Amino acid sequence: MQVRLQAYRFELRPDRKRRHQMLGFAGSCRFVFHRALALQKELFELSGAHASYADLCAVLVDWKQDKEKETDWLNEAPSQVLQQSLKNLDAAWARRLDSLQKLKQGRINRAQLIGEPVFKKKEKHVSFRYPQGTCLEQNNNRIWLPKLGWMRYRNSREVLGAVKNVTVSLAGGRWMVSIQTEREVEAPVHRSATAVGIDMGVVRLATLSDGTFYGPRNSFRQHQAGLRKAQQSMSRKEKFSQNWKRAKARLACLHIRVANARRDYLHKASTAISKNHAIVCVEDLRVSNMSSSAAGSMQSPGSKVRAKSGLNRSILDQGWAELRHQLEYKLAWNGGRLIAVPAINTSRTCPECGCTGQGNRKTQARFCCVECGYVANADLVAAINVGRAGLARIACEVNDAVSRQQQEPTSVAA
Repeated sequence: MQVRLQAYRFELRPDRKRRHQMLGFAGSCRFVFHRALALQKELFELSGAHASYADLCAVLVDWKQDKEKETDWLNEAPSQVLQQSLKNLDAAWARRLDSLQKLKQGRINRAQLIGEPVFKKKEKHVSFRYPQGTCLEQNNNRIWLPKLGWMRYRNSREVLGAVKNVTVSLAGGRWMVSIQTEREVEAPVHRSATAVGIDMGVVRLATLSDGTFYGPRNSFRQHQAGLRKAQQSMSRKEKFSQNWKRAKARLACLHIRVANARRDYLHKASTAISKNHAIVCVEDLRVSNMSSSAAGSMQSPGSKVRAKSGLNRSILDQGWAELRHQLEYKLAWNGGRLIAVPAINTSRTCPECGCTGQGNRKTQARFCCVECGYVANADLVAAINVGRAGLARIACEVNDAVSRQQQEPTSVAA
């Protein structure tokens, strides 16, 4: 048996009073996070240490019992959601300090260093989390939230397992609830025994080594004209006016629609791949480096900035990191495994003779080996090489495990 954590996301149906309450809860959590972060930064600059979660909770009690009544309005929000904000801050600082320690030990480089916690923008972080105290009635399509009571939600599927925590968030003008559950399931055994390599690209979202490929969704490109009009409309309004806020809300809804369309397409593709193949090998891509700007600086301006900007939009529109994340946990649920291999020369190496050279791929789509004359689609060649590299890594892991087992002394019973 193994423990499986799974989240279910639904749309809430609150009335006007509860929408106002939830906005207040989110604002209180953001205020507590910011004030505690300011204290942490000040303490870290003075002594190089940071306050523990227990110390921050003690400070939170003082804020709620403020005699000058400047922060006594925090009592209107549930105590557990405010404490959860402090837990999130404490966890962020712990990751930062652990990353600094690894950097000193030479285990990571500076590019892999985790940054400090930052202050959250009001319009981008409207959420709060209940770690306990909730109750779910699926038959009646309602959920109990502390200080909010029973609330209806759009029930689209069955929630399996015991509820661990509930997160309420605002996205595109709609209030959403994410319910994380925990349950025990039997150790999965994958129904397939095949392995496949995947090459991710822009012309094709994913090309599999067996010849299957998934075309790009290009949800951003499809809504680009509407987004441009919405941005122009917002730019012509007086900032922070009611018309400006309405235009900004319309723009946010369009971005949510783009993200939902992309996520839905990636879920369908990752589900099909994870069910049909037990081992999936992907390229270990650094998307942030691939989509970096080519503008340069005033002293050394870049070249072909407009073309690189269009390529960056196309790369970010595909959602490669999200596809890899979905494949990872879905394969684990089905009993499979995801392997990431370096992407160096995967599209320039001939799968027949092993010749590697820039001349093998003179165009974006066509691969032609200069040694043996092997001709194929360049993405398919890259997928074949990725699959072979992943299987070679598994073979090395097995050989290392066998050699360690042979070197260990065997105990003989007396």
